Amino acid sequence: MPSTKMGGRPSLSIQVAETIRGQIEAGYYAPGDKLPTEPALIDKFGFSRTVVREAIAALRADGLVESRHGSGVFVIGPRQTDPGLRLFTSETNKISDIIEELELRIGIEVEAAALAAVRSSPAQEVEIQSQVDLFQSLVAQGKPTDEADFQFHMAIAAATNNGRFRAFLEHIGRRMIPRVKFRTVMGGVDPLPSRDEPILREHRDIAEAIMARDPDLAREAMRRHLVTGIKRYRSLTSWKPEKKEDEGG
Repeated sequence: MPSTKMGGRPSLSIQVAETIRGQIEAGYYAPGDKLPTEPALIDKFGFSRTVVREAIAALRADGLVESRHGSGVFVIGPRQTDPGLRLFTSETNKISDIIEELELRIGIEVEAAALAAVRSSPAQEVEIQSQVDLFQSLVAQGKPTDEADFQFHMAIAAATNNGRFRAFLEHIGRRMIPRVKFRTVMGGVDPLPSRDEPILREHRDIAEAIMARDPDLAREAMRRHLVTGIKRYRSLTSWKPEKKEDEGG
């Protein structure tokens, strides 16, 4: 078990390691990619060289990265799981795969929202709302919302007070957010760059239904959110990336 500081707060090195681990699992760093240099990581996280080195050592111990003398630190890949459990983690260039994954999430998360409406504690409701507020702030700043999107759904799973919902989403990981996976296989291209505002409205509707302790309304809001996601990806079946002017054909 990772060491923690007083009060159960993870050490700084664990915080850094978990952030980088999440980025590897989300596909921001693919196997073979070089991590930023040590000075760059120090500047990014604002922690000491010792903290960064301890974080890299933890990732190396977990088999996620390797150090190459004179070259830097390179990603080996996320921890491998049983192929039968890799429902959402494998890369795909098929919109149909993403749609199928969203359909499966409907079967899980619609009921999770309803349970959260009935069982959530005040503290859990605060966490759900804080994720909505964070998403809104990131949208206003034009910053990526992938992590806030994932944490919003995790907060609802936790608010069911049934650990299996949270465990299911943790197993799936951040790649349950379709645009994370799709953008990775599209080489960084995001064909739906303007969806943050609609998603924010959908998240607000879900949160408000949970706060109102209305399980039927919560079910409907979550179902609408995920079904709308399916519609967004179905709209891409005829989408093609724009060609540069100097490209032939």
